[in-house]
Amino acid sequence: MNIKGKILELKDTVQVTDTFKKREFIVEYADNPQYPEFIKFELIQDKCDLINDLKVDQEVDVHFNLRGRKWTDPQGEVKYFNSLQAWRIDPMVSGPSPETTDPGSTQEPAWLSADDNSDDDLPF
Repeated sequence: MNIKGKILELKDTVQVTDTFKKREFIVEYADNPQYPEFIKFELIQDKCDLINDLKVDQEVDVHFNLRGRKWTDPQGEVKYFNSLQAWRIDPMVSGPSPETTDPGSTQEPAWLSADDNSDDDLPF
């Protein structure tokens, strides 16, 4: 699964036990801009460093797994927990796409000025 949104918060890494660490971050997901959703993701173990170079307000594409757990409390009541574990985060690149050409360029494309005597075996 994945969603695209804007980073709202980046939390510090928390060492939960000697062998387990996690880090949380919040993304504003605005599928409907009038009603944005604020989604909390977690990173675990070696994935905690994935957001080291990211900044608040940066647009990202977050790839994650939906996890669910069942737990019985000391009173015997069963409780369920969900978490969104991110495993890949791609910064969104803003600006022109690679396919676009510079509108100020006056140089004609190479294919337009190709030699008519080429070894092209197309019938036209």
